[in-house]
Amino acid sequence: MGSTSSAEREAARPAAAGRRGAVVAALMLSMALAALDATIVSTAVPQIVGDLGGFSVFSWLFSGYLLAVTVTLPVYGKLSDTFGRKPVLIAGSVLFLLGSLLCALAWNMGALIAFRVVQGLGGGALQGTVQTLAADLYPLKDRPKIQSKLSTVWAVSAVAGPGLGGVLAAYADWRWIFLINLPIGALALWLIVRHLHEPEREATAHARVDWAGALAVFACGGVLLTALVQGGVAWPWLSAPSLALFSAGLALVAVVVLVERRAAEPIIPGWVWRRRTIAAVNLALGALGLLMVAPSVFLPTYAQSVLGLAPVAAGFVLSVWTLSWPVSAALSQHVYRRIGFRNTAMLGIGTASLILFAFPFLPYPGQAWQPALLMLLLGAALGLFQLPLIVGVQSTVGWAERGTTTASVLFCRQTGQTIGAALFGAVANGVLAARLGGAGDLDSVTRALDSGSAPEATRRAIADAVHAVYLGAACAAALAFLVLLFLAPRRFPVLKD
Repeated sequence: MGSTSSAEREAARPAAAGRRGAVVAALMLSMALAALDATIVSTAVPQIVGDLGGFSVFSWLFSGYLLAVTVTLPVYGKLSDTFGRKPVLIAGSVLFLLGSLLCALAWNMGALIAFRVVQGLGGGALQGTVQTLAADLYPLKDRPKIQSKLSTVWAVSAVAGPGLGGVLAAYADWRWIFLINLPIGALALWLIVRHLHEPEREATAHARVDWAGALAVFACGGVLLTALVQGGVAWPWLSAPSLALFSAGLALVAVVVLVERRAAEPIIPGWVWRRRTIAAVNLALGALGLLMVAPSVFLPTYAQSVLGLAPVAAGFVLSVWTLSWPVSAALSQHVYRRIGFRNTAMLGIGTASLILFAFPFLPYPGQAWQPALLMLLLGAALGLFQLPLIVGVQSTVGWAERGTTTASVLFCRQTGQTIGAALFGAVANGVLAARLGGAGDLDSVTRALDSGSAPEATRRAIADAVHAVYLGAACAAALAFLVLLFLAPRRFPVLKD
């Protein structure tokens, strides 16, 4: 499968870490930081805006971080294959910690947004390199254990982020949201420097970095993701800014293709899409990112507006999938060793499609345990889907291609989430407009419900809007199933450890 020989792959394999347990601890701490900072700011927005102002642009606190993480993933993946995982992870950690410190020192909203982008530039290195190192450190039979641990850390940190941010903003100061990263990140950085050892590789001396391709990928991804994130929010979809951004993004796609075809060592090499296994996993996990938007973004609104739950209880309804997902992922190895990576993933995503399709048939208004049960089952199904694909695709390439492969998978998943947020937001607002005669969008209607001024018809309209989103998510799951069925090989071409 790889462009390197078997002997070259063995020579490129990293040496065992001085203390693998210490390295794994550092990876888990790094993963926790990257996950926390994607969500921790959300509940502290009132305090931040009250202190710094800038209410009209505060959404960029999230969008700026997300954009920076997403567009840098392919770049860091290629750099880690070129120079090794350790220097890329160290550089990303330093950049992330610098961004965190600058965020804590921000003097206005513009500065805070700029420093969040700096933080996201480091976060992209944390996400991609951590996943790649996990595959480097463990043979195929042990990879499900480390990947399930990382999945658990990511899920728990992402769910705990809003609550922790609210506590720090209420009882300390919002700047502590960023300051707490410093000791944790410093510990992770020290563990990596002290205990992770990679062999010197002869290819490093002759490595050429495709900086033109990196810049083109960054610009293209930034423009297109900005169009998706801000379209329908900061400006209408068919407005001049939206059309200009999409036009510029498509032009930059052509530039990326041209630059990468001419590069000796492209940031996004063509084999990422020419190999059936990698292309199928990329598309399938892109669909996963898309469908995950339905529960993670719209279920809390449904729980509060339709079921009448308090914010803490609504968060619990969502968080139950973090209980079943890592357990199912850890147990998935017993399934894919019998029926293969592809069939295990198809079993998981097929079940997920049925669960998502069942959501609109819940009774109105229903009980909290009903969506919670569906979320518990959904987490178990997605654990069977995601982890076998990640472990499987990482096992089809040698060390020198694993960083690029892992980054492409994560990039597609992140891009799917961005597309899902834009697409399902438009679907929800469209259903609400149809049910309420064009009166408002989901955000404004939810605020009216919180104030106690909205009638029962509005609650039913919100239920219909969320049901439509879940149907769309079920279609995304079905699409992932079809991609694996028709594009992925029956047996992944796994390389020997």
